[in-house]
Amino acid sequence: MAELKRSRLGAILRSTSGNFLEQFDFFLFGFYATRISHAFFPTGNEVTGLLLTFGVFWLGALMRPVGAIFLGSYVDRVGRRKGLIVALSIMASGTLFIAVTPSYAQFENWGLPGIAAPIIVVVGRLLQGFSAGVELGGVSIYLFEIATPGNKGFYTSFQSASQQVAIFVAALVGYGLSVSLTQEESFAWGWRIPFLIGCSIIPFIFMLRRTLEETPDFLARKRHPTPREIFASMIENSGIILLGVMLVTMTTVTFYFTTVYTPTFGRSVLHLSETDSLTVTLCVATTNFLWLPIGGAISDRIGRKPVLVTIAALSLLTANPMLTWLVAAPDFTKLLIVELVLSFYFGVYNGAMVASLSEIMPPQVRVTGFSFAFSLGVALFGSFTPWISTKLIDMTQNRASPSYWLMLAAALAITAALFIYRKGSRVSEEPASGL
Repeated sequence: MAELKRSRLGAILRSTSGNFLEQFDFFLFGFYATRISHAFFPTGNEVTGLLLTFGVFWLGALMRPVGAIFLGSYVDRVGRRKGLIVALSIMASGTLFIAVTPSYAQFENWGLPGIAAPIIVVVGRLLQGFSAGVELGGVSIYLFEIATPGNKGFYTSFQSASQQVAIFVAALVGYGLSVSLTQEESFAWGWRIPFLIGCSIIPFIFMLRRTLEETPDFLARKRHPTPREIFASMIENSGIILLGVMLVTMTTVTFYFTTVYTPTFGRSVLHLSETDSLTVTLCVATTNFLWLPIGGAISDRIGRKPVLVTIAALSLLTANPMLTWLVAAPDFTKLLIVELVLSFYFGVYNGAMVASLSEIMPPQVRVTGFSFAFSLGVALFGSFTPWISTKLIDMTQNRASPSYWLMLAAALAITAALFIYRKGSRVSEEPASGL
């Protein structure tokens, strides 16, 4: 029994290692948005530079659905293990591009067109987005298929938990650099250090991925669908995909707000110190990690629907009052309180949501369906959060206006959950039993 538990723990660690790299780099891009805009988009206007940087961030996310379809169909056809190794290879290439690309000014100093710098960064982001399209879905389905009966919510929650570890490590590295480097050093070259650290751990993650075993569910299937059959099934199940996208919005918008956007929100909007913003992010990553398995385990016991609807309703009702209270007289304590409440919403909701999304997808196209629904949610809502939050504040001059985006995500999630688990639906509302 002990040997079996160690084997499953090892499988969780090996499968989620690529998730760590993905989120490590994604968080760094958001945290160092000001530095990246200065290096690659020297417009002379901070808001314009940030919008361009967050636009590139969003552009990378728009590649997620493309990666979900092409890489997802590959994973459903050849297996989870091989597909996750390919996804990691593409992600590593994009990370390296961003880490080593010279700045706009450096290109011009060498007599080369400065525009080459942002173009290379965009290519790097497109590669990252393409691989991320299947990374999260592939890992989630891998954990779903190796989970013991009655614990699928608990097992799948560790997909996102691994991302919180990445955010914690990235924020810790960022904190160390912020107190050891001057602002000039940070803008000139210091922001590249965390990206190079990400590149340095790629060989270790490759080693872990190569030792993954294929899931019993995949091996048990006597026939695997062709790409044509996968695409046909996706079209046939487009209604489920749409509901999946709506279900994902609550997770991805809350996550991107509390992690990727918060450092910029704290510094540029609330005018708090960089160390304050990083400390809040460290706390959020920690509480996210704790709430995720709790949310998954609760949904295993009482069912997915009560968890999804309750948490989304709380977010819908409290997002605007909380942000209004925060921006009225911003300080570190108030930002921490608001972010920890949102962390609770994210962790418990997502703990149930990943299992729910896995369950509603047809088994023969489970990776493609999950990845496509999640990727669309990230592309259309989650990764759009930093840009739309910056734009809403700029347009309305109301620093609490990002709450409207959070409320929209919550409303979509409630609608999706109620429809998915409506009476007569093929999805069971009964909590799973067993250990």
